[in-house]
Amino acid sequence: MTSRRHHQPSDLALAVREMLQANSEATHSLADRLGVGVTDAVALDHLLSSENGLGPTELGQRLRIRSASATTLVDRLHASGHAERVPHPSDRRRQTVVATDSAYEQVLVALKPLLDRIEQAAARLSPDQAEVTGAFLREVTAAMHDYATGPQAGARPGPQA
Repeated sequence: MTSRRHHQPSDLALAVREMLQANSEATHSLADRLGVGVTDAVALDHLLSSENGLGPTELGQRLRIRSASATTLVDRLHASGHAERVPHPSDRRRQTVVATDSAYEQVLVALKPLLDRIEQAAARLSPDQAEVTGAFLREVTAAMHDYATGPQAGARPGPQA
């Protein structure tokens, strides 16, 4: 019998993979703590990290959901007080969705235990280690972004022969 593993990832690559799995678990926990669904929590993350908010269509594209589903999602976030629609800064015909101040505070409170543990881990690094670690994480982030938006992104594998 042949092994399915032709290439063994490095310990560092495995650690990143474990971190990504833990991130997924943390996202589910955040959703539970906020009393929203996972898609809503991910949408809030996108809104909170976007300085000027996002259009409903752009939010839907980031979440890879249909336009009608994005509209329903925005309605849900609005009804729960987590988001609001505001006029687009440069196009009065469009709307932008932004997270409310209340949502920002709720997310910070919910994430505080996690953020505190991350800060404790970071405090144990020397300045040089912190610089190298930050550069590594930014490079991994860029690789993940490129993977997510690359030519095969969203492609479904064909039937196996």
